[in-house]
Parts: sequence; C-alpha cells; structure tokens
Amino acid sequence: MGTLLISAVATLVFCAPGYPGGAGDAQPFLDQFAATASAAAGWPAGSLAAVYDPTESGGLAKLASPEAALAFVPYPFFVQHGAELHLIPLVQADMAGIGTTERWTLVAKTGSVTGQASLSGYTVLSVAGYAPDFVRRSILPTWPLAPDVVIEPTGQILSALRRAAAGDHVVALLDQTQAAALPTLPFAAQLTAVMQSNPLPIALVAVVDDRLTAARVRALRAALLTLGHSAAEADTLGQLHLKGFVPPQLPGRAAAR
Repeated sequence: MGTLLISAVATLVFCAPGYPGGAGDAQPFLDQFAATASAAAGWPAGSLAAVYDPTESGGLAKLASPEAALAFVPYPFFVQHGAELHLIPLVQADMAGIGTTERWTLVAKTGSVTGQASLSGYTVLSVAGYAPDFVRRSILPTWPLAPDVVIEPTGQILSALRRAAAGDHVVALLDQTQAAALPTLPFAAQLTAVMQSNPLPIALVAVVDDRLTAARVRALRAALLTLGHSAAEADTLGQLHLKGFVPPQLPGRAAAR
C-alpha cells in the first residue's frame, strides 16, 4: 500500500502509449493543467506537479515513484495495469470532438476474416496492442481468440492498414478517430470493418493506491468535475484536447477495485 501524501508535492503522471508527442512538447500544457486543477481544488500553490511519458514502460516506472499520486491514462492502460498499480478511478475524460466514450473497430482485408476462427495465425496491430487484456476482454469479449493470435503495439497504424490491404496476415484495431479517417485512404476499398466494440471510456484520471488523503481526493474530484466553466479553464483543457470530466462510468469487469 502507498504512503499518504499530506503536504508533499503530488505528481500527476500522464501516460499515453502509442500516441505521438514528446515529453518536452507537452510539458508546458501539463504544468498549466496541474496549476489550474490544484487551484480549483483549493490545494496550496505548487502542490501538484505533472509529468508525461509516451511509453508503457516509462509510464510504469514513473508511477512506481512514491510521489506519483495520480495517473491520467488511456482506458487500455487502465485495464492492463489498473489492478497491479491499485488505480482507483477518480474522473473520466470528456475529449473534445469525441466525448467520454469511443468504439474500437477491427479492420481486415475484405473477405479475409469472417469470424474469430478465421483470425487464427493473424497478428492484431493497434496503438492499444501493449494491452492484450484490453483487446481480449474489452474489445473482443465475444470473439475468443485462438492461442496463435498475436497482439502487438504499433504507432504506425497507416503501415498496419497497408499491410492488411496487401494481404499480410495482420488486422488493425483502430480507435474512433483512426476509424473515422479510414474512408479517406486510397486503398480503403480493400479493407472491411469486421467488428466494432461497445462504447468504452477513452481516458481516466485515477488515484494511485492510497497516496493522497481522502480530503485531497474529494477536493480534486469536485474541482475536476466543474473544470472548464471559465474561459481560462476551458483554454487550459483545450490545450490537452479536453472538454472536461465526468464521473467514471466503467464496464464492471474492468474496474481496478
């Protein structure tokens, strides 16, 4: 179990494996978000810091630090690592232009995949490929995959789609934004969406173990749920492609606790 952070600086770890962006590019926006959120919560100035890591391993390393009291992570990361990290959902992100949930789409060469049995021997490529539990439990719960199906992460989803269209034994699992762009590809006619998930959360802010006092958690949660009501707060959220936050509404099977 963690150690309660009463007066020390708490760190919010942003981790988004598979998506582009460098820590240096994001840091000014993270600093602004941390300052805005802590002020709204009534925390002392400077008591919330923020760091970013674009990799799964780097995010896990940062979250192992005792100062890492909060995590802002994609839902696949939460499903894969929530239990081991003792992540307790605080709020759910409302993403600008998307909303609070998204559907994931499995795309294959037209005519090549007619059901889960025909995926035998295939590789599933996705930005969420680092989270096989998410792919199997959340995306394909009614499509039990054969033992020889490989799930791999990729940040090059366009290359994955080209491989699928060319007839390689790969399929691409797309998030909602990627799936919306699929019809614009010159080889889109060679690809077919063979299944789509139920609506799933996009991202969460979670408390790491019990590293914050209950009073600080309550104050921060209340602040995040109302963040964005002022023009300045809305601008801060917009820099991170956020509209705001809502109470967590998670599929029961995937809750960390």
